[in-house]
Amino acid sequence: MAAPLRRVLAFLAVAGLASCSAVYRNHGYVPPPQDLSLLEVGISDRDDVTETIGQPTSMGVLDDRGWYYVQSRFRRYGLGAPEEIDREVVAISFNEAGTISNIESFGLEDGRIVTLSRRVTDDNVQGIGFFRQFFGNVGNLNASELLD
Repeated sequence: MAAPLRRVLAFLAVAGLASCSAVYRNHGYVPPPQDLSLLEVGISDRDDVTETIGQPTSMGVLDDRGWYYVQSRFRRYGLGAPEEIDREVVAISFNEAGTISNIESFGLEDGRIVTLSRRVTDDNVQGIGFFRQFFGNVGNLNASELLD
């Protein structure tokens, strides 16, 4: 009887230790340095970048002058929340002609923030004051819509 109980306890101990080991996950893609070295600042254009290192992870929102390649590595223990332990960002900037103007690489240790998403809300009221717009809508009410 004691031998099967010891085996069960040993199995539970090993399973418990294994569940506490770290689980690593990688997200995104950053081209290797040897591929980046094939691109020439001032000569290579967007098509050359796409052919050499592929499509970017993210692009500039308002204009197409910045391409970003982002890769992150996360570590998770058991049921705990994932923790980002490594991040690499390669930013490729283009000028008006569409050729590369700069290639930069940032890491998590740099503490630099790259804006990947930005929301800009434009007001659609142009040259009309608040009261003019408010009172202009007074006549647009329909009683049948209110009473349903």
